[in-house]
Amino acid sequence: MRTMRSAVQLKSWGQAVAAAMLMSVLVACGGGGGGGGDGGNSGNSALNGGSLPASPTQQPIAVGAANTAQITVGAGTNGVANIPTVSVTICAPGSATNCQTIPNIQVDTASFGLRLVSSVINPSLLGVLPVSSVAAGQLAECATFADGYTWGSVRTATVSIGGETTTSAIPLQIIGDMAASTVPSRGCSGSAENTVSDLGANGILGIGTALNDCGTTCSTGSTAAIYSNYYACPGGASCSRATVPLNQQVANPVANFAGDNNGVIVQLPPVGNTGNASVTGTLVFGINTQTNNPLAASQSFTTDGYGDLNSSVFNGSTVQAFLDSGSNAYFFADSSITQCSGNLQGFYCPSAAQTRSVTLGGNNSTRALASIGILNASTLFNTSNYAFNDLAGQLSGNSSFDLGLPFFYGRYVYYGFDRSATGGQTPFVAF
Repeated sequence: MRTMRSAVQLKSWGQAVAAAMLMSVLVACGGGGGGGGDGGNSGNSALNGGSLPASPTQQPIAVGAANTAQITVGAGTNGVANIPTVSVTICAPGSATNCQTIPNIQVDTASFGLRLVSSVINPSLLGVLPVSSVAAGQLAECATFADGYTWGSVRTATVSIGGETTTSAIPLQIIGDMAASTVPSRGCSGSAENTVSDLGANGILGIGTALNDCGTTCSTGSTAAIYSNYYACPGGASCSRATVPLNQQVANPVANFAGDNNGVIVQLPPVGNTGNASVTGTLVFGINTQTNNPLAASQSFTTDGYGDLNSSVFNGSTVQAFLDSGSNAYFFADSSITQCSGNLQGFYCPSAAQTRSVTLGGNNSTRALASIGILNASTLFNTSNYAFNDLAGQLSGNSSFDLGLPFFYGRYVYYGFDRSATGGQTPFVAF
């Protein structure tokens, strides 16, 4: 996940790209449109002689079934553009009454596991969420992002979203509940991102293709000693890297539902050229498990364990592409597009609308051309809108292509979870 903000909405942070090498892992980067703004109907003048590709036109299904939850893109907690959020309920293990529903949790399809800012959790609930531990001490996690990190304890809670609930309490990260003095000197870099203001949301719901956020890298001693994002903290301090079994790692909640647990579908409505003030969409749990979640995609790609399309091509170079609802813009390297200046630095500000295409390729033979539109970010931020399908920014290097939330508008985007370790499905993405 990578999220950037303008002067009122700008501060860049990015999801830890932990699958860049074999030893790396990703941790943490019924619808229709809402009201307000121009709805895109008067956005043609913003093209300034350029052109944008035709927008997809799928509409979300209605929210109401147990395997659905409403997604909202709007002003959110901090007025950050393109932050899709849902409400998540957590309960103390074994309790049906000591529970809390927390709104404005960012939907992130390129990370794995639930992370909640400690300040938004009722103290009476937070105090009884058990802190996980290994032999060397209580567990904490440093989820590293491009310009910062989240630091906090690993605890367990029962998680509900929409009408679905985990079969038992699962591990999650509580962000910002440990003193700054406990942050390890190695493994956490950049600025702390431990508050609602820093995140632009009350937490992160990682529902990508992996079942947990680190896998064998953190459960194998030889690699955990170097790459683990988990730390054992005896007495809550003196934290050092830890080897953590799979069942104690921060877990993808949807994969732990009793049913509808083999994947998710993110559905958002179309938006206009200059965006919408807000939109509502639908998060659907399960693929081919109910009448409302058939796999009806035009393109389907098998991926690596983290949902990456490693055989993609942009501007003649092989890139690692990924479909990331947690990124609020398209992020890629293209020196031919004018970059913004000042408080918008990092976004693209072309004088006329632009179209770019990337050939997506996964582990199977499927190849598909995806065309994206780029509009001047200054033009977009000079509206009262928060949902944009043509916001783009610069990504350092030329080895990655991040198809962020703009790609999701007007589409059904599918994520099939990785069950290959137990003889089940291989991970895939589709749209």
